[in-house]
Amino acid sequence: MELIVLWDIDHTLIENAGVSKEIYAAAFSSLAGREPSEPARTEGRTDRLIMRDMFLRDGLPVPEWSVIEATLAQAGHDRLDDLRLRGTALPGVHEVLKAAAARSGWVSSVLTGNIAANAQVKLSAFGLDSLLDLPAGAYGADAELRPQLVAVARERIQQLRGVAADVPVVLVGDTPRDVEAALATGSAILAVASGVHSAEELAAAGAYDILPDLSDTRRVLGILESFADA
Repeated sequence: MELIVLWDIDHTLIENAGVSKEIYAAAFSSLAGREPSEPARTEGRTDRLIMRDMFLRDGLPVPEWSVIEATLAQAGHDRLDDLRLRGTALPGVHEVLKAAAARSGWVSSVLTGNIAANAQVKLSAFGLDSLLDLPAGAYGADAELRPQLVAVARERIQQLRGVAADVPVVLVGDTPRDVEAALATGSAILAVASGVHSAEELAAAGAYDILPDLSDTRRVLGILESFADA
């Protein structure tokens, strides 16, 4: 059974304890010369959109993306220790990622709004990076909208891992944007109510398989296997 599993990071695999918004604020301040008027609005959006929105809300010109990305990466690197101290991997995540990585024919990677450098920081802070096929994933620098990241990941996985174009894809995430990205691209979705969105909100977005978190490895793997069989 072949399957592509693409995991969201923040509030799906880890709790960042506010460090993410501090990274955005630090990057903005470094580029703008002052603090942002409001915290970053995240909720499943890509870093491209998050940072652009911060500048536009403050009536400032948006720097070139390459400059923003480099500044974000530095801000993330600088807060690795804070993340380790204040954040945590969510319940069951180590176990379920190990189990998914061990499945023959499965590619287990990420689909995240974070740029690749900060995805690496967040996962490595809790020893999760080695459990995922990170080169095959899709990141916040790759596209502005989350549904577009699905095509990016699929193409990378075909090129890097030789996976056929018709292998099923399932997204695992905690926001309505994860659900919408799956539905818009013909992917399956396993939604987890481990972030700020309730199971009811995720269901209203169109999710059918919804778990409170990833703590029940057998149940998570069972749901993923059902998508491989579909």
